[in-house]
Amino acid sequence: MNTRSFAIRLLLAAALVLAGLVFAYPLLFMFTASFKPADAIFANIANPAALLPDAHWSLVNYRNVFDKSAVGRYLLNSTAIALITIVAGVFVNSALAFAIAKLKWRGRHGVLALVLALLIVPMDVLAIPMMLVVAHLPWFDVQQGGLVFGWLDTLHVQIMPFVANAFCVFLFHQAFKDLPDELIEAARMDGAGAMTIYLRIVLPLCKPTVATASIVIFLGMWNQYLWPVMTVQTGGARPVMVGLQQFFGRTNQWGEIMAYASLITLPVLVFFLVIQKHFVRSVVGSGIKG
Repeated sequence: MNTRSFAIRLLLAAALVLAGLVFAYPLLFMFTASFKPADAIFANIANPAALLPDAHWSLVNYRNVFDKSAVGRYLLNSTAIALITIVAGVFVNSALAFAIAKLKWRGRHGVLALVLALLIVPMDVLAIPMMLVVAHLPWFDVQQGGLVFGWLDTLHVQIMPFVANAFCVFLFHQAFKDLPDELIEAARMDGAGAMTIYLRIVLPLCKPTVATASIVIFLGMWNQYLWPVMTVQTGGARPVMVGLQQFFGRTNQWGEIMAYASLITLPVLVFFLVIQKHFVRSVVGSGIKG
């Protein structure tokens, strides 16, 4: 490696580190502020030393968050909603994409066109009609031991309408379309059916796409606000974002607000770190294909 090449790589590494610090600073400030009293948060905000632990740090803000709100329950609700939607959504969306991309049947191009058309329809347009529908749908209530009508104030009302995702269908369709047809035909010659090909061959080959779809679904469900506000009125099924808005009305202490924000941000970071390897592969693969 010559001197010029080494200097270019060094400058590139320095630029990446600087960009990383710029993007990470707001998160670092939020986490550090969550351990400080209100008067100490903005005292030396321009000093990078404000991010380092000092004598002001304590867990008081986190204790106050749990005392003033049911954040633990909200975190559990949002986690269940997001994870169930991911599992169901990956299966449903990828199955439809596989049927469109690799199975021969009349009308599949029209279905794909309908999926693409749904991409431009905003949630704000669908919210009221969807609420009118779910308010009268039947559901078997285990506690009551019978059939009840209306999904309001439940967890499944925040899950079922969002399992099917037009963007994820399109994402999987593009991934499946690039798989060689010879692979599918070879499996059929060995006696494999469509479901076997989908579950054992096609889906395992598209793990990066599964990771990308999981992130898209997770972020969408974790950040849900409008739909839960419309359909959930009790705290038993309330997600974290609605709980955050209510928490704003109970405190004006920035340390407590930062603590609440940190609690609802950590699961997102952990989830991304768990599947980042496959997500990076998806991004790199898309760049190579382009």
